[in-house]
Amino acid sequence: MSNFLRTVEFLCVGLWLGCDTFLSFVVAPGAFFILARRDQAGALVGYALGRMHFIGVFLGLLFLMIRLGRSGGTLASLKSPAVWAVALMVVLTLISQFTVSAKMAALRIQMGSIEATSAGSPLLEAFAKLHRVSVSLESGVLLAGLAAMYWMVRELASPR
Repeated sequence: MSNFLRTVEFLCVGLWLGCDTFLSFVVAPGAFFILARRDQAGALVGYALGRMHFIGVFLGLLFLMIRLGRSGGTLASLKSPAVWAVALMVVLTLISQFTVSAKMAALRIQMGSIEATSAGSPLLEAFAKLHRVSVSLESGVLLAGLAAMYWMVRELASPR
């Protein structure tokens, strides 16, 4: 049973990394390349990002519950670097979804159209700043996920 649960832990982190990578390197660039209007592409990417955030938080919490369950409910198992990396992924994702993405959506509504908003607009500048924060948070999630995977493999390799 322990091997099965460990496999599910790897699956949780691997799926999350795969979702994030696919969105960042396929969906987002593809939407801006294929769709006729940048507003449409932004709406598509925002929709996909929101869904990915909820999937990621679910996978992260599942990982943490499995890790806790595998240790018999002792909190000592939660002090491994892999656990901290996954917890960081969850926190960064929650910040991105409920703070940054929410503010970006409100700005998008205020502007009506990002394409039609003049370049010097304070709303557009605020949106661009939040977009940079969003990209930084997603980069942090990717890096934390890679670190979690590394530490999980090290846990397998270390003698007990």
